Amino acid sequence: MHFLRLARPVNLIIIALTMYGIGLFFDYTNTNNSQTSNVTGFPFFLLVFSTILIAAAGNIINDYFDVKADRVNKPNRVIIGKFVKRRVAIITHWTLNTIAFSMAIYLSFIFKTFWYLFIHLLSINILWYYSLKAKRQVLIGNILVALLTALIPLLTGIYFYQNNISLEYFQLPLEKKTSELQLNYTLTFSIGMSVFAFLLNLAREIIKDIEDIEGDKKLPAITFPIKHGIQKSKRLALFILLITTFMCFFIIWIEPEKIIWWFPVLITSFSIISATITLFKTQSGKLRITHLWLKAAMIFGLFTPLYWVILLEYVVR
Repeated sequence: MHFLRLARPVNLIIIALTMYGIGLFFDYTNTNNSQTSNVTGFPFFLLVFSTILIAAAGNIINDYFDVKADRVNKPNRVIIGKFVKRRVAIITHWTLNTIAFSMAIYLSFIFKTFWYLFIHLLSINILWYYSLKAKRQVLIGNILVALLTALIPLLTGIYFYQNNISLEYFQLPLEKKTSELQLNYTLTFSIGMSVFAFLLNLAREIIKDIEDIEGDKKLPAITFPIKHGIQKSKRLALFILLITTFMCFFIIWIEPEKIIWWFPVLITSFSIISATITLFKTQSGKLRITHLWLKAAMIFGLFTPLYWVILLEYVVR
């Protein structure tokens, strides 16, 4: 039970659902090979499972190096050293990474590409470097975590791109069948989702640093709030959140009459605005509501492709 808490199962479920949601969308909109489903295949399962294992290992190693700060910031949530021995935690971390990396080797071999090997190895090393050093440096740790979050939709896009799923006709939910859409949107769509995930998670990491400022001082860490103060940190988070809100409204503005398609995007923008309001109305040490709003925004945003698949399957038809 304590190991389960250490791995943060809710976050792992979100990762899996995000990858399968985007994968189903790519499968559904693939007109070149509509009879073939790649998202239900064993290789895609391995890709999702290996990604989850690396994320779980990253959560464990992060807590391993963060015990001192957590005793101040989250004393009731300290697990390593209290319920799980430090040696057991580090062995579990490397075991999960080894299994995930073995899966990456297999995927790279069967698809004749180094992409999976490279991305998995990069993610493992970034998570180690983040937990050991980067999270104690101004913005570097925040950016690295945001980049790793952004890799999740991008990795899904790379998988479908590498498997020759050419979306020559990318069937948008609006079903605009024009010649301008005769392009390969697999990676373009994934990159758009990745940019959204990166910005939203970057703002969330900065806000977490504001809340954890007292514990981070004991590491010692030099985070953005510690070096530049709480108000400047809030302004930086606000600026990033405004960009993500603009992205949401821009998508809706393209086809405002098709609001049923953009309903989750509308909910996402509402969640981001609510997070912004609570950020400036709440004391720095009590930003849990802000975190919840941002998590809701990320869930609704990343689940939008799955929502489109449901509409196309049960409403449009």
